[in-house]
This record gives sequence, structure tokens and C-alpha cells, in this order.
Amino acid sequence: MKRSRLGSLDVTSLGLGSAPLGGLFSPVSDADAEATIARAWSLGVRFFDTAPLYGFGLAERRLGAFLRQQPRDSYAISTKVGRLLRAGDGAAVEDEHYKGTPRERPVFDFSYDGVMRSVGESLTRLGLDRIDVLLVHDPDDHYDEAVTGAFRALQRLRADGTVKAIGAGMNQSQMPVRFAEAVPVDCFLLAGRYTLLDQAALDALFPVCAEKNIGILLGGIYNSGILANPHTSAKFNYQDADAALVERALALDALCRKHGTELKAAALQFCMAHPAVTVAVMGARNAAEVADNIAMSEQAVPLAFWQELRTKNLVDARAPLPGGV
Repeated sequence: MKRSRLGSLDVTSLGLGSAPLGGLFSPVSDADAEATIARAWSLGVRFFDTAPLYGFGLAERRLGAFLRQQPRDSYAISTKVGRLLRAGDGAAVEDEHYKGTPRERPVFDFSYDGVMRSVGESLTRLGLDRIDVLLVHDPDDHYDEAVTGAFRALQRLRADGTVKAIGAGMNQSQMPVRFAEAVPVDCFLLAGRYTLLDQAALDALFPVCAEKNIGILLGGIYNSGILANPHTSAKFNYQDADAALVERALALDALCRKHGTELKAAALQFCMAHPAVTVAVMGARNAAEVADNIAMSEQAVPLAFWQELRTKNLVDARAPLPGGV
């Protein structure tokens, strides 16, 4: 598998995202989670992304159970800070997104001390001796505290060698630009903002990342599923997709069918063609989905498809396409 540089880290260009392994939208068994991670490993994936939010600790525990059996220097793992998991009052309430989870629930905390506690608790859940990449998770409404608290802690952890790279993980492209100007970060995990349906990252984020040599870990490539299976009840960025988005996704799917290729292959390869993208982080809830993701990265997409995508103005003219189109 192709490899890339992320600061001082050598990483695979495809990574496994673990939100589905935390029961995103539907529960996943321990056995299926283990089989998913094992399949990714057997196919060459050596970058793994997780967070306390994903299944409220479940994804970290499941990922750690497999990875601590592997040589520690043979892979890189990222997790996140900004949410501490704490027991709620009374009976656990079913979460909107994560199913089959423990009773603990996330509490926002972007303070310096909160980040230090979060790192220690993540290491305990993972059962590992270190984390490679540490990201401030969804600080959309907490910019000031993230800069003065969380990022101050992350810079200390990077300086003393506890972590190798720091950054933020967000579902928007505007605030990471502010962080890039304010904090010496190494990377951003950007979810759903550079896809066949949304190229907002081209406006400011990707240019500043190129200027400052900041890597992009790209998640949400299928925009929560609409670019994997477009239909009227599809999800887009974790919510029900509106009719206009479904119509655009169906048009992209029809163009793929015209050229004898798959929408998933086009969606993934479109993202990986941008030089700012260091790792494409692909979620999966079973071994078959892992194998399919990797197959989509390798499937031949006809040059004529990319040419028609360009001539029909179906993507931003600034977006680089495979084959130099």
C-alpha cells in the first residue's frame, strides 16, 4: 500500500476509521469488530483513527484489543480530546447516533487539565503505551478554550515526545484555518468537506495547509453513505440528505454507470487525487466493507469519466482529478 509522510510519521495512504466499530447508526458485535480490524491489517492498513466519542469508549477498546497484539512501531494510531466519558445519572438513554454502547456519556472539556485526563483515559481504554496523533475533537463552539487549553496541552505532549503529531478533527473547513494560523499543528482530520458533493476545503483550508505543510486526514469521503448508495433515505453528514443532494448523488452515480465504474471508486479516488490529502480514513463495520474500500481505491476508473465530470462542471474547477484532467 502506498505510504505518505505525516510529520515524522510514515503512514499508509488508507486508514481505518473506527466510528462504525463504535456502533454508529447500528450496533456491531465484538466479533465483527475484531474481524474488521484484522481484515484491514491483513490488507496492509497501518493507520487507525479513533476517539472517545465513537461508541463512548467502545471503539477505542476494540481497536486497542487488536493493536496491542501487534508490534508497536508497525502502525500509527490517532485519537482525540475534548470529550471526557462520565457516568450519567440514572438509566442510560439511547443515543441518536451510537447503538449498543456502554453507559458512559461524553462531556465537553477542552481545558488543559481535561485534555491531560482524556489522554490518560484513552491510553487505558486502548491498552497502549502511547498515541501517535492527537486531535482536538469538534471544538466548533469552543475556539478560545481549545487554543488556550487543549492546544497548549497538545503542544506540551508533542514537545516531550508523548505524541508525534497534533491537530484538530472537525466537520467544517473554516475553523481549522484559524487554528492553522494560531497554533503550529501537524495535521487536520477533515470529515465530509472534501468529497464529490462538497469541496469547501478548496477555498481556504487546503491552500493554508499547503503553505504550512499541514497534512490532511480525510474522513467522511462517502458523506455518511450517500456516495456509497444514493437513494431517497440516504444520510449526508450524519443527517437525512435533502432532495437536492440526493439528486446530485444520483446524477454522479448515473455518470459512473455510463462509464462502467462505481460511484464509491470515483468518490474515493477523487479525494486521494488531491496532494493535500495524506490519508484517506475509511470507516467500516465488517470485514467485507474493509475489503471493498480497498478495492474501490484500486478499481480502474476510465479517464473518460473524469473528463466528463470536468466538462459537465460536476466538481469545482480547482479540484485536481486523476489522470491530470
